[in-house]
Order: sequence, then C-alpha cells, then structure tokens
Amino acid sequence: MLSSLSLNPKLWCMLCALAVAMVVAGPLRAQDGKAEEAAAGEAAAVGEEAPEAEEEEEAPPTIESLSADLAAFQGDVDTLWTCLAAFLVFFMQAGFALVECGFTRAKNACNIIMKNLMDFSVGSLVFWLVGFGLMFGATNGFCGTNMFVFNGASEVALETNSNEGFNWAFLIFQTVFAATAATIVSGAMAERTKFVAYLCYSFLITLFVYPIFGSWCWGGLYAGGGWLETEGFLVEGKNFLDFAGSTVVHSVGGWAALAGAIVIGPRIGKYTADGKIKPIPGHNIPLAALGVFILWLGWFGFNPGSTTAVGGGSFAYIAVTTNLSAAAGAISALAVSWIMFKKPDTSFALNGALAGLVGITAGCDIMSPMFAAITGLVAGVLVVFSCVFFDKIKIDDPVGAVSVHGVCGAWGTLAIGLWAGDVGILTGGGAGQLIVQAIGVAAGFGWAFGTSLIIFLLIKFTIGLRVPAEEEIKGLDITEHGMYAYPPHLVSESLGGTPGGSPATSTASSGAVTQGA
Repeated sequence: MLSSLSLNPKLWCMLCALAVAMVVAGPLRAQDGKAEEAAAGEAAAVGEEAPEAEEEEEAPPTIESLSADLAAFQGDVDTLWTCLAAFLVFFMQAGFALVECGFTRAKNACNIIMKNLMDFSVGSLVFWLVGFGLMFGATNGFCGTNMFVFNGASEVALETNSNEGFNWAFLIFQTVFAATAATIVSGAMAERTKFVAYLCYSFLITLFVYPIFGSWCWGGLYAGGGWLETEGFLVEGKNFLDFAGSTVVHSVGGWAALAGAIVIGPRIGKYTADGKIKPIPGHNIPLAALGVFILWLGWFGFNPGSTTAVGGGSFAYIAVTTNLSAAAGAISALAVSWIMFKKPDTSFALNGALAGLVGITAGCDIMSPMFAAITGLVAGVLVVFSCVFFDKIKIDDPVGAVSVHGVCGAWGTLAIGLWAGDVGILTGGGAGQLIVQAIGVAAGFGWAFGTSLIIFLLIKFTIGLRVPAEEEIKGLDITEHGMYAYPPHLVSESLGGTPGGSPATSTASSGAVTQGA
C-alpha cells in the first residue's frame, strides 16, 4: 500500500523521523528555557540581595550564647536520662509481679498479677491528681499545698523549673517510685485479701501515706521543703539522708505491709493448732528468680536515676555501689541459710540480692564501694533472720516483704550514720548523722505503720479485708477473677499445699515459705 501513495517510501520515512524528532525536542527546549529563566532569576535575586546579605551577616557566637546553648542541651540530656531511668523503674513492676507469683501458690497467680497491675494504674492517676502536690508542692510545714493535677507547663511549675520537659520527666519518675511503695504491700497480704479491699488501700497509700512522708524528706527536690531534710533542724549541721528511698520508698511500703499482715492474719493452714509452722512453698522458683533479675536491672534506674542528671558521672559510681551491695547480699543470705537449713536455699539467696539492693538505696551516692559491699552483706544476713523471726511470732508474710523492704530499708538508712562518706561514725563524722538517721527511720515507721494500721482496720470493719475461708481454699483466681492462670488440672492443693501434690520435704524449704519481695 505504501508504494501506491504519491510520495515514495524514502520520503515517508524521512517525514516520520522528523516528526518524532520534533516531538522529543519540544519538551527538552521548554525545560532548557525554564532552567535559563530560573538561573536568570536567581542571578538577579543574588545581585539584588547581596548587599542586604552583607549587611545582615550573623555576629560571631559569644561565651554567653554558647553557655546558653550548652545549658539547654544539658537540660535536654538530663530530661532524657530521667525518663529512661523512670522506664527502668517501671519495668520493676514486672519484677515484683513475677517474684510474688513465684513465691505464692498457682491458684492465686492471676490475683497477684491483677494487684500489681492496679497498683501502678491506680497509683499513676492518684499521684498525678493529688499525691505529687502533697509531696512536692509548696509546703505548709506538714505537706505540699499546691501543684495538684500537676501540669509541667503551668506557671507555678515553670517558676520552680523553667525546663518544661524536665517537669514532665520529674513527674513520671516520681510516679513510678510511688507505685513501687504501693506494690510492696501486695506480697505480704497475698492469697487471702479481697481484691476490692486491696484496691482501696492501694488508692490511699498513693493518695497520702507515701506522699506526705515523702514531703518530709524529699519535698525540697522541687517546690517544697520537709522538716527531715532541713539542715540543723534535728542536729546542728545535719539533715536526714536518703538518696533514693531506703526509708522513703521501701521502709514505708514495708511497714505498711506489716500493718496489713497483722490485721488480716495468717493464711489458713500456715500455723497448726499447737503453734508449729507449716511450710507453704511457692509454686514456681524459676519465675521468682526471673523477677529478681528484672528487679536488679530496674534498680539501675532506681538508684542512678535519682541523680536526675548526667553531669559529673555520679550515676555510674552509684551503679557500681548498687551492684556490689546486691551481690554481697545474695552471697551472705546464701551462706547463712546454708548454715541454718543445711542446704543452699535458692529462695533465700534471691531474697538476699533484693535485701542488698534495698539496703544500699539510701547511701548509694556517698558510700564507698567497700562499705557498700559490707552494707549488702549485713542486709543479706538480716533478711534471713528477719523472715524466721516474723514466722515465729506468727506474722504470715508469704513473700517476705516486711523483711526485705521494711527491715533492710531501715538498716540501709542507719548504715549512712555508720560509714557513709565523711558523715559516718567510722569515717570521722561523729554520732550526729546516726542520730538524725535513727529519727528519720522512727518517723517513717510511726507514720507508715500507724496510718496503714488505721486504714486496714477501717477496711476490715466496713467492706471487709479478707475473703471467706472457702474462697481462700479454692484460690483467689477462680473466686475473685473467674479464671485460672494455668490449666485447672495443674492448679491443685494436695500434700504440703504444693501444685501437683508434691510435698515439701527438705528442711531448707521451710525457709522458702516466707521468701520473696
């Protein structure tokens, strides 16, 4: 067909090639034109603005401007560190839950998890709404009076600290501390407490029990100023020292746990009619061990994080003293339990590590590594004898919360007056610091135990504190929550109260009855 057209084939091919070339070349020319226009425009702009740019040339940085930039950067770093430490302390909630689950019976595992979950959930809201203000607001001499429903961007908060980011970081860091104090009580009252009654107490401890005592010792960290932290108020030139909360957090929680254990009474079958102690071992030691390792990790946020600052490197030093005390506590508790029970008791060794961590918490910033290790060694010994003592006087503490947190927290606080820094008796500081530390420990016991005793008695005689006997025997998982943590055939109560009908046969296992944090 092509040959029949008026133009020969070669001419047709040439015309087609020309058309294709024009189609391709058109957009390219347009782009080149735009590029030339843009280049011309830029050249014109440069030519017009060049003199102005020369006139507005930036001034060289000064020492003042560099210092301001450095301070802002340091504030951001401190905020980041405080948040990261808070996240580590939050992870301790998982550790507490696992330790308590492992050292109690399988039929109550869900109940333990629920209590630890609600401690943090209820505590977070209550502490933000009221507790923070009572603890860190401007004080009236007894507690804080403002900063309720805390807002880190508010005028009153910015007057205290102009770094809004750090204000929020400080809130979350102190929130996780308050939750720690509340969750300590859970273990001491495990396996026989009404869930609704425990919720009431958890609400009240984070509402005012913990915050008010905290304001006496730590209010000055923000807008307040408590009588125990005031230098010279008790002894000239001295003030109460508790860097990260051996007393403020742990002893307060431990003494509250003691009040709860006394009011609620022992578990069914714990003590026989003739006064003998019947072992009720926990159902899962590996689970408890995992919880202890998580708590050990979390303590690297708890103690070093209390610097709320990276500058100076003290957080690294505190991590070292914390670790040495924990290790020494585990070893000494193991040795003492081995001597007493003729076997190296796993549960006591785990508790010894926690005892060492609690003991060093007060003086971790000023205690030498050697004395930190000694503090942990003594704490490990104390926790063994304390657990045995409370068992003998028939105070049933299934996981040893009173011994680990109350007793060893008091010990660590007093140890500052013995050999911490240059303030201890053995380090040339005289007896003044020990006197102040003893007064602080006594004040913590009086406040926490007294107020908690009243709270538990009020709960007992109103809504009721303890579940009925038949529910306790069946287990709180099924009676309180309508579920089991494990398949039902694994949750049984037979010989010795252990799952699967395995009796507790060793002498050392009697120590395991009151182990855990």
